[in-house]
This record gives sequence, structure tokens and C-alpha cells, in this order.
Amino acid sequence: MIRPEIIIAVKDVEKSSAWYQQLLGCESRHGGGTFEILADPEDDTVVLCLHKWGAHGHPTMLDPAPAAGNGLILFFRVTDLDAAWKKAQQLKATVEEPPHVNANSHRNEFSLRDPDGYYVSVTD
Repeated sequence: MIRPEIIIAVKDVEKSSAWYQQLLGCESRHGGGTFEILADPEDDTVVLCLHKWGAHGHPTMLDPAPAAGNGLILFFRVTDLDAAWKKAQQLKATVEEPPHVNANSHRNEFSLRDPDGYYVSVTD
């Protein structure tokens, strides 16, 4: 079995953790100010890891000056897109694309920016 466990660098781990938990319904499995593991509460699969910029000396996470997420889309598939959209609105997230049918995948989706400027797409 192979599963990716994506780690992104963020300014405020706890704030970003709360944001993703509210949007996706995932749960904390680590917590703290420098590193967080977010998991699907149904099967405990890791959804996303959050790492504080500059902590622990990782070379690609030292300097947030380059645009966060250049060349990256955080793409999440959820079982209830309507609920995720309502949560996105409650978060007052910057919406890049409101709910629509993606012309390529023919799936419903929306896209927004997280607190650190990462481009997040949510689909059903």
C-alpha cells in the first residue's frame, strides 16, 4: 500500500488546523504550534500535515517569501460537497471558483484559498 502524506508549511499551525478541520471535518492527531497531523475521523487516514515555516530546519520550509503553493493544488474529495461549501462560506475564505461542474472531470467542485494562500479545490 502507498499513500501520500502531504505536508505544507504554514504561518500559524493551530489556526490552519482549525481552518481545515472546519472545512473538511477532519480531526487533529498531533496538535501543537509547530506540527499537526489531520486525519479522516472515519478511518484515521492522514489527510494533511501542517508544519510551521522555519521549524526543524527543513530546506524547503525555511522561507515563506516565495509564493506559498506555487505549482501546487491541494485537492480534496469529500462525501458532502454542499456541507463543505457552507463551511467555506462560514470561514469567509477567499473564493477562487464557486461551486460548478469541472469541464474536465465532470465533477462538482469549488476552489478557495486557505489562510496561507494555498489553492484548495474541493470536489465530490
